[in-house]
Parts: sequence; structure tokens; C-alpha cells
Amino acid sequence: MKKAELVFIPAPGAGHLVSALQFGKRLLRRDDRISITVLAIKSAAPSSLGSYTEALVASDSRLQLIDVPQAELPPLEFAKSPAKFFILNIENHVANVREALTNYVSSRSNSVPIVGVVLDFFCVSMIDVVNEFSLPSYLFMTSNAGYLSFMFHFPAQDSRTGRPPKDADPDWLIPGIIPPVPTKVLPVSLTDGSYYNYLGVASRFRDFKGIIENTCVELETHAFNSYSKDQTTPPVYPVGPVLDLNDGQARSNLNQEQRDRIMNWLDDQPEESVVFLCFGSMGSFTEEQVREIAQGLEQSGQRFLWSLRLTPPKDSKTLTPIDCSNLEEVMPDGFLERTRGRGLICGWAPQVEVLSHKATGSFVSHCGWNSLLESLWHGVPVVTWPMYAEQQLNAFRMVKELGLGLEMRLDYRRGSGEVVKADEIGRAVASVMENRELRKKVKEMGVVSRKAVEDGGSSSVSLGQFIEDVMKNHFGSD
Repeated sequence: MKKAELVFIPAPGAGHLVSALQFGKRLLRRDDRISITVLAIKSAAPSSLGSYTEALVASDSRLQLIDVPQAELPPLEFAKSPAKFFILNIENHVANVREALTNYVSSRSNSVPIVGVVLDFFCVSMIDVVNEFSLPSYLFMTSNAGYLSFMFHFPAQDSRTGRPPKDADPDWLIPGIIPPVPTKVLPVSLTDGSYYNYLGVASRFRDFKGIIENTCVELETHAFNSYSKDQTTPPVYPVGPVLDLNDGQARSNLNQEQRDRIMNWLDDQPEESVVFLCFGSMGSFTEEQVREIAQGLEQSGQRFLWSLRLTPPKDSKTLTPIDCSNLEEVMPDGFLERTRGRGLICGWAPQVEVLSHKATGSFVSHCGWNSLLESLWHGVPVVTWPMYAEQQLNAFRMVKELGLGLEMRLDYRRGSGEVVKADEIGRAVASVMENRELRKKVKEMGVVSRKAVEDGGSSSVSLGQFIEDVMKNHFGSD
């Protein structure tokens, strides 16, 4: 039996690292010939991901971790353009990754060949390092097939315009996305000062031996059909949904008492009666916006579970959202008393556990791709409130193309100074709870997505094809 090793270089950050490691675990469960070594780049921000990674590695002897030394961070002034800061931070690690890979390759005493390197899409600057070792590079996409279509299209669009998009520009006609895409819902990185860094990432996508996608064909059929018509596109392997269905308990800062408080409260609520509001690891609001959300929830008359995190003050040295230490100070007068019993406000929440609970009826979300996949998996309809990265494009497609979400906002951007008013929030929350057709469609897609990863399902077959192609690329067809 020919054994093989893959090296993973994931990007730091929960949305990237967790998906990559969960995909790695799926590979190991699928084929006992494979082992995986992860070159781990540390996050630039404080994180509890280290304990999560260590726990996952400890659970399988064929998965090992090598820490890449921390490189010098880019100037903090670049943090105003998050994608630029993130990309530059990765690029600063190129020399350390080269050294780590060199040391690892030279120290290996076993005869198991390294058959490829799996790079996060933000780590495309590492492809030249991988080429130095004469190894094939595979791209792991933590986002969806429509976003991949956008990244394929981006360099061609730039060749025509040569500049960042403006709101008044015509809609983009992107192969792989059915409706024309307004510039207002393109990824924030195109207009926040990260444009040329992002373009540099997109320009390398066709250089890979293959691209692994965290989605399934049934969810994004049109996008996958468009790839087959483009001879310059590498093979694309839809293997999703790849999810951490244990909700990352090892990386959570939520203690058991807090978790029990949330889950016990849900246990006491009627089935599909609760609106869950949660906005990801970087989602936060000003106190002014918090008061509008509170008034909107009260006006809606719905039960709610609200994972509330505040935007740090402008003079703060951190960009990380903060928990609210005193709800009375930020809520409208009398709100907590008037909503007692039908609402619960918490800090960090166990998102997967909440979405899987029978009492959860809808999800007001920032539309990060992992969160959308989790909501579909559990059949919970989404109200869109995107904030950063490619979330506006995700929200647009969920509502306008896939019909799997209800629009509150499609083009909201964190830090814009815009305040979404209570009336709009209340209407959206009430509407999603009453929309039986949407709920039925989302539940049906949940069933489809679960079947995709089962034995014989489309994503399971695609995973097998990826393994077969990796082995064939190295060993040949014998």
C-alpha cells in the first residue's frame, strides 16, 4: 500500500484554520494511506485557536503540527485595510515557512513521500516556496463557489478598468453567478485600500494543480457548470459542507456555566420560536446601533437570543470586539424588564449548538460562509446583515440567486457610520419568522447538504476524486 503525506499551510484566523483542519480530519478518516503535517502560522491577534489546534492534533497520530515562528507584523496603519494587513502578514511569513519546510523535509526519516501542499487561498504567496521543492500546490477555499468565480473573474475585470470599482460603475457580469453583481456588494477589500493586494492573490488562482471548495454541487450548480466551460480553470473539488459540528468547544472562551445558561433557556422555549442574533468573531456594534437592535427586537414581538459584542472605543488599542459588562448602560430604558422571559442577551455563544436546537427559528447573521453553511445544515433561515470581507457578496447570492435568505441589508459595511434603524430590524425579524416557504426551502437544502457528504454523495465522491488525483499526480496511474 502506497502511503502519502500532505502538508497543509492554513491561514491564521478561526474561519480559515478550523475549516482547513476539519478538512484534514475528513481526509484522514477517508483514507488510511494519508498523513498530514500542518505548518501553523500564528494569528496576529490574541486567540484561543492554539488549544483547539493542539486538541485536534492530539486526536490523531497521523496529524502533526509544526509552529512557524512569528514574523514581524505589518505597520498597524495597514489594519484600516484588513485584507491588506492579512495578506502582508502572510507574505512576511514566507521566509519562515521556507525555513520550516526545509527543516522538516531534511529531518524526515521515513520513506513516505510528500505528494502535495494544500494552501489557504490567502497563502498564495507561498506557492513559489512550494515550487522550490518541486511539489504540486492545491488551493483550499474556505468560501463558496460563487466567490471563487469572482476571484477567477477579478483579474480580467481589472485588465479592463485598471482601478478599484466605484458605486456608480455598471454591475459586474461574473461567470458562475447568475444575477449581475452590483459593485456595492463586491468584497470590501476592493474599496478599503486592499485592492491591489487582493488582485495579487486572485491572479495566482489558476496556477494551482487543483482547488478544494467548501461547498457542494447541489447548492451552487451554476458556478460548477461555468468552471467546466473554462479550459484555464484547474480541477475544482467540492467537498463541503466542511463544518466543525462540535462548535469548537476547545477554542471557545465560554465556560460551562455560561453555556448551560444559554442552552437551558432555549430548552424552555417553544419549537422554532427564537430569533438568534450572532455576528461572528469580529462582528460588533456601537452603543447607538445596539439600542436600535433592542428596539427592533421589542417591536417584532419575537423571542430572541442575542450574542452581543461591542465595538471597541476609537482610542482603544485593540480591534477585537468586547463583551458588554453592563447591559443597563447600553439598552433602552426599561428594555431588559419589558423583554424579561422572552429574550436572553449573552456574549460569545455556542453557535452550532444554538442553530441545532429545536427552539431556534431564524438566524440574523453577518453571512460569513461557515455560518451560512451551519444555518443551512440545520435548516435555519437567515436574515442578512453582512459586515466585512466577502460577506456582502454572500448575502447578495443567498437572497437574490439562491433564494435561501431574507434581506435586511446586503451592502452594510462595518465602520461606515451607518445605523440600521429599529423599524427595519423589527420588520425583517418578524418577516423571517412568518415565511414558511423560505423555511421549507432552507430545510430541504439542509437535507441535500447532509446527503452530499455521506457515502456516495456528491461531495464524498469529489473527495475521493481529489485523493485519487493527488496520488496519480505523484505516483502515476499504475
